[in-house]
Amino acid sequence: MIVSLTIVRYRKAFIPFALLAMALHRLPLSLQKGCTFWKLMGCGRNGSFDLTPDWQQWGLLATWNTRADFDSFYQKSFISSWWKKLTTESWTLLAEPLQSHGKWDGKDPFGKPEVKDYNGAVAVLTRATIRPSRLKNFWSHVDEAASMMAASPGYITSVGIGEAPVYRQATFSVWESIDNVKAFAYRSRQHADIIKKTRAEGWYSEELFARFKPLATWGTLNGADPLQGRIKIETL
Repeated sequence: MIVSLTIVRYRKAFIPFALLAMALHRLPLSLQKGCTFWKLMGCGRNGSFDLTPDWQQWGLLATWNTRADFDSFYQKSFISSWWKKLTTESWTLLAEPLQSHGKWDGKDPFGKPEVKDYNGAVAVLTRATIRPSRLKNFWSHVDEAASMMAASPGYITSVGIGEAPVYRQATFSVWESIDNVKAFAYRSRQHADIIKKTRAEGWYSEELFARFKPLATWGTLNGADPLQGRIKIETL
């Protein structure tokens, strides 16, 4: 299994096309050979969850049976052609699932891998459907958690992505090592306290946490590949 994350940025004048793509691209993705799961998503402005979306930046997260299936999509699909014509830049990361716990729309999109002897750079996906009664609790802690993440040792980059405004949110981040991820998540007292609150107060009706081994990256975000020179992976 291969997981792809592509982030694209539209010209400001083409924002209507970006919104149209959220509806128009569903059918070709549903019919795409070798694609077993996909999510079209908007993006936040600050590398994490954000109540103010970036209307120019959008994402596609998908899983593929093989690298060849992804390559066929990326080289020949209607969606890829759309991106080439209407966006100013795009960035793609390919990754292999290492661990995955939880559900996404009742599914296990990344299977149930349990690779525990991996050493190297790691990508992390955290996503949740937030209960309406807990939205205030969730959003009151977002800025604090995002600031802690960006200041944590080993943090490289992140992007906030979401299927729907306000209540279906995710963060995809890249770190130098799993130890760095664990230190941020569990050894930081402030962040550990936030995690405890999510459990004790039942913030989420559904959540998923997954780790990935980065395999390849290409393209740019804000004029540069955020991983170039930071980790040793294939660049195209």
